[in-house]
Amino acid sequence: MPILNKDMTLCISLSARPSNNGTRFHNYLYDQLGLNWIYKAFAPTDLAQAIAGVRGLGIRGCAVSMPYKEDVIALVDAMDPSAKAIDSVNTIVNDGGRLTAYNTDYTAIEQLLERNAVPSESSVLLRGAGGMAKATAAALRDAGFKNVTIIARNEAAGRALADLYGFQWRGELGDATADMIINVTPIGMAGGAEAGSLSFPIEAVQAAKVVFDVVALPPETPLIKAGREAGKQVITGAEVATIQALEQFVLYTGIRPTDQQVRDAEAFVRAQ
Repeated sequence: MPILNKDMTLCISLSARPSNNGTRFHNYLYDQLGLNWIYKAFAPTDLAQAIAGVRGLGIRGCAVSMPYKEDVIALVDAMDPSAKAIDSVNTIVNDGGRLTAYNTDYTAIEQLLERNAVPSESSVLLRGAGGMAKATAAALRDAGFKNVTIIARNEAAGRALADLYGFQWRGELGDATADMIINVTPIGMAGGAEAGSLSFPIEAVQAAKVVFDVVALPPETPLIKAGREAGKQVITGAEVATIQALEQFVLYTGIRPTDQQVRDAEAFVRAQ
């Protein structure tokens, strides 16, 4: 990493519980590509002031994580179709003080469903109704999935998300099972109140064919561990994080790293 200097370009991330994964991924690639850039993670105490800082300080890019993916919409100047279509933001690009919002979460979910050859006729339980849930639901709908149930205690948010994409809603998991279960809540996230909890009952894990957790920290959440132990096909939040971070990197820098450089960056993140 180059020595800090006045000409260095800064990118940041904003999250209630920041991790070092994105920081390591981006900074590794900056170093490998010889870019005079640096990436830093923050936990904002005032979101509006933080976004004003992005604009006023000329910060080039800003990643947005839970729970700010919807709240930042009112603070940007323009919405790229990737964010506007689902009213959820995970990336902001600053072009001379004009802030444009994007969503690369959708791209990540879309690619992972295709890579893992998950049949579109599969039944799906999607737990959560926030910004990441919107991106996931949109990717499922666009990939041809029709038998999807949104699990959300917040009836207004859950029903709205289900209705938007033609899916079903239920307030509690109960004894529901499906071919694929997807967690898009903070349950199982390191540092949270439910870090050690399973986001789905073990019966739902055992009945599923595919277990998918978008939580990236820790790389092996309780749900992913349970899925592996049950011999299920698993899709991890770490995989989601790599793809969405790569697409952010391209938006910020205009450079697409090689597949080998991305694999090396992933390995670097895992080794820390």
